Amino acid sequence: MLEEDEEHGEEPSFEVIPGSGRYHAIVGADPSDVGAEFQIAKDLSLEVDEPVYSIDRGNDPWAVTSWQNGTLEVLDVDPETLAKSLGCPLPSREMPSDSLSRKPLRKVALVEGVRMQEAVRALKDAGDPFPPGHYRFEDTPHGLRLSSETGDIGFADITISERLPHVTAYGVIASPNLGMFFVNVLRGGECIGHFALPPRDDSFVPAVSEIKGERSPERILAALGIPAEWFRNE
Repeated sequence: MLEEDEEHGEEPSFEVIPGSGRYHAIVGADPSDVGAEFQIAKDLSLEVDEPVYSIDRGNDPWAVTSWQNGTLEVLDVDPETLAKSLGCPLPSREMPSDSLSRKPLRKVALVEGVRMQEAVRALKDAGDPFPPGHYRFEDTPHGLRLSSETGDIGFADITISERLPHVTAYGVIASPNLGMFFVNVLRGGECIGHFALPPRDDSFVPAVSEIKGERSPERILAALGIPAEWFRNE
């Protein structure tokens, strides 16, 4: 993908930073590549013996997961300390895009096929690092809605889909005005569909043009039973 970007005269959406040992970093350079790091880490973990680590810099604090043989584990570690121990220091915490500071992204998920108690148990069994009470669980006619007061649910939607492979999770990430709008459709811990506005033609995961038959952010949110106003509560 990096080579394809360069061939078309575009800035690569990911930058490879060589480490001093066996580990190297692949750093996202485009905020619209939401969720791509999970798929990259999962795929690489199937090819190598060592754990592959994924650090989500869109969260505060940064969230860390470890992948081995395609299986995710949420880690309660300091990402910078981990990176240094692997011989691969991280870039600055300052985000390169001014648009992110003007339009903070918030995340909520809708999970079909699970009730609140089962989801809570799955997160607990996975060693989820967030403290009790961080998440807000709501059983709705559409499914289990998962959110938080901070606007950050970390990897909870991925963890639930990994631990409960029969469910389908829709992780929605959007800016307050819905100008940036992404939906990751997850099953078995894997992204099986990625909806993006603005659209992308270089996604690392399968792109879809609609969610539940809808194409606009407002109608997609309505189909998932997620109030659009939730993203505007900064």
